[in-house]
Amino acid sequence: MGPISSNDFRPGTTIQFDGNVYKVLEFLHVKPGKGAAFVRTKLKNLTTGGNLEKTFRAGEMVDGAEVIKSDVQFNYLDGTDYVFMDMESFETQSVSAEVLGDSTIWMKEGVDVKIVKFGDKILDIEIPQTMVLEVTETEPGVKGNTAQGGDKPATLETGAVVRVPLFIKTGEKVKVDTTSKKYLSRANE
Repeated sequence: MGPISSNDFRPGTTIQFDGNVYKVLEFLHVKPGKGAAFVRTKLKNLTTGGNLEKTFRAGEMVDGAEVIKSDVQFNYLDGTDYVFMDMESFETQSVSAEVLGDSTIWMKEGVDVKIVKFGDKILDIEIPQTMVLEVTETEPGVKGNTAQGGDKPATLETGAVVRVPLFIKTGEKVKVDTTSKKYLSRANE
């Protein structure tokens, strides 16, 4: 992939500098009243997993990183490695928990994700924005002072804990946002 202008940054854009591959998480184009415009970014280092805040001059050219995304399905956990099956070739690939990071709390058998590779190295995994999961444990809702609503913690089938409204019971399926780790609605299944 060729050079990319900092003016063309969008969330999810992958760039390469300082010998590492980064994914743009956030960007803000700033045009001060005095002086040159600049682009303030929050980047995720796909090699180490760390985050970095960096400012680029407006229009500054950086090297784009050619990453390959492939559709896979989570099959099972093998020790500390997560085993995924490529949905086209039916080959399996193991990914360490370190690469997955916080995404491990959303892994359940059969979930479809995308593996992000740079060359032969697996750098990242993209999980669906929303998922439907079953509540395996939550306290019963308490009647009373709920004029302003209310919420309680609920453990989902994958082990993730999210805040849900008081009317949600154990065994119900809920739709959650995996990015913000928030309850969206009851599942319509």
